[in-house]
Amino acid sequence: MSTVIEQPVEARLVAAAPRMPNIPATLRYDRSDPFAVRMTFPAQATLEGVEVCWTFARELLAAGLHDAEGHGDVRVRPYGFDRTVLEFHAPEGTAVVHLHSEDVRRFLAATGELVPLGLEHLQLDLDHDLAELMRDAR
Repeated sequence: MSTVIEQPVEARLVAAAPRMPNIPATLRYDRSDPFAVRMTFPAQATLEGVEVCWTFARELLAAGLHDAEGHGDVRVRPYGFDRTVLEFHAPEGTAVVHLHSEDVRRFLAATGELVPLGLEHLQLDLDHDLAELMRDAR
């Protein structure tokens, strides 16, 4: 069984212009980092012309399907029945994208099959991580 789930999604960038462009993005989940989800935007979809990757809690993404969630750099909320809004806050500004909620649900279902929500801690090897931390402290 694979330890990584990647799902391409189509994000709609909310901008000041009347037409909201669709941009490709990828949602990624890795069992070795069980609490996190990554959303990556390719270079051609960013203002800087470099790939941008945001990391945030899988729990935040799941909760944001139903209610407005998040107080930091990443915020998630439902928008109508079929859209989910993600806001990415950085010193350079804020990017707001809409995703199809069904794509988010499908992604979360796949991650839940790999590591059920609430059981992420079972994927961690705390003895190994502590040994690495102690080794690095020397």
